[in-house]
Amino acid sequence: MFGRKSPAQQVVEPENPVKETGKGRPTPSRKEAEAARKARLKQPRTRKEINAANRAQRAEQGDKMRQAMKTGDERYLPLRDKGPVKRFIRDWIDARFTFAEIVLPVLIIALVVPYISVQLAMYSQLFTLVVMATVIINLIALRFLLRKELKRRFPDNDLKGTTYYAIMRAIQIRPLRMPKPQVKIGTQLPDDYR
Repeated sequence: MFGRKSPAQQVVEPENPVKETGKGRPTPSRKEAEAARKARLKQPRTRKEINAANRAQRAEQGDKMRQAMKTGDERYLPLRDKGPVKRFIRDWIDARFTFAEIVLPVLIIALVVPYISVQLAMYSQLFTLVVMATVIINLIALRFLLRKELKRRFPDNDLKGTTYYAIMRAIQIRPLRMPKPQVKIGTQLPDDYR
C-alpha cells in the first residue's frame, strides 16, 4: 500500500503543464493598450459625428466602386455586375460589334433632321422605323446566340436576368459602358470564366 509504485502505474507529468484557465492570448503591451484606448475614445459619440463618419465611409466605398467600374475589379463591383456569368456577358457583348451600339446617335440625327429640312422629314421617319426594326432583329439574334453560349459554358447556373443585362449593355455606346469594356472587338474569349 505505501510501497513504491511499479513503472506501469507511474503517471508521467508533462514538463510544461497546459494551463486550463486564463484569457487565451498574450497580454498586450502598454503601447498596444494605449493605442486601443485612444481608438475607442475617437469613436463618434454624437449624432453629428456618427453621420460624418457614415458619410466618409460611403464616400470611400463609392471611390472603390468607381475605380472598380474602370478596372473591372470584381471585389468592389455592385452586386448586379458581380460573378463569372455577368463578367462573361460583358466580355461577350464587348467582343463583338452590334448595330444596337450606334442606334442612339442615329436616332438623335433622325430627330434633328426634320427641323433642318421639311422635305427630309418623311425620309427621316422612314429611316427611324428601319433602324428600329434592324435593332430589334439584331437584339433577338444576340439573345439567342448568348443564351446558347451561356448554356454551354454555365450549365448549372441560373440564367435569370441575363437577357436584360446583355441587351442593356449592347444598347449603350461603347465608351459610356460601365463597367468599362475589358476586351476589344474581335477578341477570342477564354473557355473558363470561373
